[in-house]
Amino acid sequence: MVFSSIPFLFFFLPVCLFLYGIVPSRFRNTILLAFSLFFYAWGEPVYLLLLLFISFSDYTNGRLMARFGTTRARRRMFLLVSVGIDLSVLAFFKYADFLIHTVNGIAGTCFPALGLGLPVGISFFTFQTMSYIIDLYREEVPAEHSYRDYLTYVSMFPQLVAGPIVRYSAVRGELRSRQIGKEDVQDGVLRFLRGLFKKVLLANQIGRLWEEIHRLGSGEICAATAWLGALAFTLQLYFDFSAYSDMAIGMGRMLGFHFPENFRYPLSSVSITDFWRRWHISLGTWFRDYVYIPLGGNRRGMGKHLRNILTVWFLTGLWHGASWNFVLWGLYHGLLLILEKYVWGERLKRSPKWVQHLYALTAVTAGFVLFVCEDTADMTGYLCAMAGRSGNGIWGSEFLWYAGNYGFILLIAVLLAFPLYPWLREWAQRCKKAAPVCFALSLAGYAALFLLSVSFLVSDTYNPFLYFRF
Repeated sequence: MVFSSIPFLFFFLPVCLFLYGIVPSRFRNTILLAFSLFFYAWGEPVYLLLLLFISFSDYTNGRLMARFGTTRARRRMFLLVSVGIDLSVLAFFKYADFLIHTVNGIAGTCFPALGLGLPVGISFFTFQTMSYIIDLYREEVPAEHSYRDYLTYVSMFPQLVAGPIVRYSAVRGELRSRQIGKEDVQDGVLRFLRGLFKKVLLANQIGRLWEEIHRLGSGEICAATAWLGALAFTLQLYFDFSAYSDMAIGMGRMLGFHFPENFRYPLSSVSITDFWRRWHISLGTWFRDYVYIPLGGNRRGMGKHLRNILTVWFLTGLWHGASWNFVLWGLYHGLLLILEKYVWGERLKRSPKWVQHLYALTAVTAGFVLFVCEDTADMTGYLCAMAGRSGNGIWGSEFLWYAGNYGFILLIAVLLAFPLYPWLREWAQRCKKAAPVCFALSLAGYAALFLLSVSFLVSDTYNPFLYFRF
């Protein structure tokens, strides 16, 4: 079940919110847990057992650590057992076939692949449970004594399958007691709707452009068309994933939780360093706090700093998928971060803003070709087409056709990828005399866009969430 679907919008979410709102506050976690487990079991009932197993493992090890972890060595033992189970489960389901194919390719063996399906959201909820047990080991949070509340934290349906990655410390107080005011509901509904509009009206439509161009093949397109396709995928991925985060954060507000921001207009960045402060923030901070800083960060000399950066970005790429193209994408960003730190970063800061924006967007867009093309020949051919080496020149008639047919939606997407909406909202708040008019127009706009989104959902079969497969 996806957020941008008719069953979720008109059945699951309304029923959940209704029951959640009418029961006494002490039963809210029970209602939320029941709906969260049903939500996860909707598509893959068998993997619900996996979710329960992982959550019970970390909860039990946490209780044992709190009770018997009288020394650092004992605490470390429970930590290693818990994290070992988490990583073993993640590695088995996500990376077993990848390892088998790699070994077969290197050694010429013929080990059969396991053919396991990837449990939805496994990369997200395993990182959440690991953050809990690591923070507990560091004595930054107390052990959770209620398995119901802990399982509610792990399985909470708004952010279960595609984040943001929420740490236990961020919602611990709200798991026990939370107040839901009128402002929470209003802000949550509007945030959810903005995410829905971004997903249905922008991500889905721009995704069609990428698929059409990619389907043609790199040998059939000019350089301009190849760049247009890469930009389309970049915009699709941004609006798709940020829309999911918006809807998750919005539903969290409706339920009384304050989830962390996951995107801050990353395509308006002025460098790759700036981009990763704005893109998938919860994942970046996870790797910073649990991998980069424990390795030593930038405190132990240049050589180890380079090692730490490349280690983090190797793991970041591998986290996204069991394929070498994701590893290559991660190392590509790690290399750019190193170059910005040690080679051209200061020169870039002195450049005009438009140069910085162009550099960042070009680097990010080219990088996403590594991200989306799992086949090496496909990746190489597409990059050659972007460089004008496909034999079809720089410009072609197909570029004009795609630009003419998708130009308007691309223009809207590019504008909204920059902080246009916050600027307009701030302007409306300053113009107090125009406040009633702005409110009426805003209400009418939300209603119209909601009806338009529903009409697209009813008539359209193209409605993927890209990060569900990571």
